[in-house]
Amino acid sequence: MTARTSNRDRRLRMVATSPSVMLGSTRIMDLLILLVVGWAAYWLRHGTPLPPVIYFSAIGLSMFFAANIFHFAGLYRLETIRNVGWQLTRLLGSWLGVAVLLLVIGFFSKTSAEYSRIWLATWLALSFVGLALFRIWLTWQVLAWQRSGLLQRNLVVVGVGNSARRLIRHVRESGANSGVNLVGAFAVDAEETAREVEGLPVLGDLSDLLLYVRGNSVDEIVVAISWAREERIGGVLDRLREAPVDVSLAPEPLAYRLADRRVDDIGGLPLTVVQERPLSGWSYVVKGIEDRVLALLILILIAPILLLIAIIIRLDSPGPALFRQQRYGFNNNVFTVYKFRSMRTDAGDTRGGKQATRDDPRITRIGAFIRRTSLDELPQLLNVLQGDMSLVGPRPHAVAHNEEYEGIIDQYLGRHKVKPGITGWAQIHGLRGETDTPDKMEMRVQYDLYYIDNWSLWLDIKILFRTLLVGFVNPNAY
Repeated sequence: MTARTSNRDRRLRMVATSPSVMLGSTRIMDLLILLVVGWAAYWLRHGTPLPPVIYFSAIGLSMFFAANIFHFAGLYRLETIRNVGWQLTRLLGSWLGVAVLLLVIGFFSKTSAEYSRIWLATWLALSFVGLALFRIWLTWQVLAWQRSGLLQRNLVVVGVGNSARRLIRHVRESGANSGVNLVGAFAVDAEETAREVEGLPVLGDLSDLLLYVRGNSVDEIVVAISWAREERIGGVLDRLREAPVDVSLAPEPLAYRLADRRVDDIGGLPLTVVQERPLSGWSYVVKGIEDRVLALLILILIAPILLLIAIIIRLDSPGPALFRQQRYGFNNNVFTVYKFRSMRTDAGDTRGGKQATRDDPRITRIGAFIRRTSLDELPQLLNVLQGDMSLVGPRPHAVAHNEEYEGIIDQYLGRHKVKPGITGWAQIHGLRGETDTPDKMEMRVQYDLYYIDNWSLWLDIKILFRTLLVGFVNPNAY
């Protein structure tokens, strides 16, 4: 009985301490909930367990969207599973995003009438309840595993020199969330007489380590020896081949400064990725879909408002309703931005060298209103559809301002690593309007760089909602 219990605990530890298994199981469970709830909601509504194929098509589409949106919302990261409040907030926003996408697709494909509205409402509501209950249970289970020690990886260090000291300090500074339990250190050979390393006891040499692994629970061995001692490392790794645990090599000092960087490979050679494109792969695809779908939907909804503003501008002062100006965009490429004209035609500035100031005499009567309410920015939805801009991103600055500030502000041109946006992280924090000093522009740049480094679908949604609530009217917009 004792042996069976021990084997069961060992298998459970292998699952609990494997992030890929835990997160993969979480993803599968999320998708199963959507499938089962969709099927059960149809059975409850119609009294038959066999929904038409078109219902399974909608459920399958929701599973595809959920798998990707949940991923980009950070719901499949191990460090977030312990925080149930954070998960439920992200889950609600992500599931609303899935629901909106389904409704938009149903509207444009003219298939929405083929579904029962009661079934749809029931399915969407109960799916969120099911997902939320599963996440609550998962957090409780993970915390229970953590309290029992199942989530801790027992780690042994090989080496007693500077590399070992550096590794031990780093693990301890990472705190309890690292999920690592330092068991002890082992010297490379019996001639090394150290009894402890950074307070961690030295339990013997390599021969003692192989015996220790057989009789104790060890998940990983980290060889912490200077890489300059290549032959010594090779000999240690050869000795450890018979140990049935993970064996890793501690990094050199520079790598500790790059601890959060991804590891890639070229031809099987591991490389530390120091800098990545801000948006690539699925991130690029998701943001592109977000921009095109929402921009088209917004344009359709506000078309009468756009027409009314254009007519009023033409009646208020002579000249076209739209104003075109050159701006720097992605990768420092110049594009033409569209805005509603807010100034007299004889005061136009295609390079944007002179910013608008308070009580600027160039601004027309209607121009003052549309600038104060940011309605002059609405034609940039056309730029989004053309692919020159995004809904969310750093605001595009005029050519003259770029040329002025790129030599003054450090990393200024880093703003152009992504497409410019109609609204952005800086704008919802009140950084709008005239930038008459380098300090004001530098603050805006810092917010833009933060957005680029921390992009997520959830962050875009947050910025869009805050723009709707507080972003249109601002005392600095004139």
